[in-house]
Amino acid sequence: MWTTEQYRRLVRGSAWYDLIVMAAFVTPWSFSALHGLLSALNQALGLPGSFPPFEPTHLLMANLLGSIVCVWSVLRIRDPQPLYGRYDAVGRFLFAAWQVYALLHGATVLLAVFLVFELAWGVAQALPVKQASRTSLVAEGAH
Repeated sequence: MWTTEQYRRLVRGSAWYDLIVMAAFVTPWSFSALHGLLSALNQALGLPGSFPPFEPTHLLMANLLGSIVCVWSVLRIRDPQPLYGRYDAVGRFLFAAWQVYALLHGATVLLAVFLVFELAWGVAQALPVKQASRTSLVAEGAH
């Protein structure tokens, strides 16, 4: 069980993770570089699955995803409300479901690394938050 302050730090931490991981998705140039790097890594490790070439519409979708996730991340960094953490947990579970779907349909197993993080952040943000007692709320308000 999280305290409110611990949970706010968790929400902010998950937002920083998202911002760092998704920043390369924001522009066509940064995504192309990331795509090449991940393709090379997948091939060097000899992992099953692949990173197919991206057409302009695929690239647009990747850039839209990166843009929205980065904006959502900045919001949670600046204002890590517990409510945002709950919404983020739901989003992570949805995203994890689509990652599993992709893995089952031939996506590179490198995706499993990101799946583990999605599930870990999602579970952590879905855990209960201890409600502050009325006494501690009054004491916090006095400061």
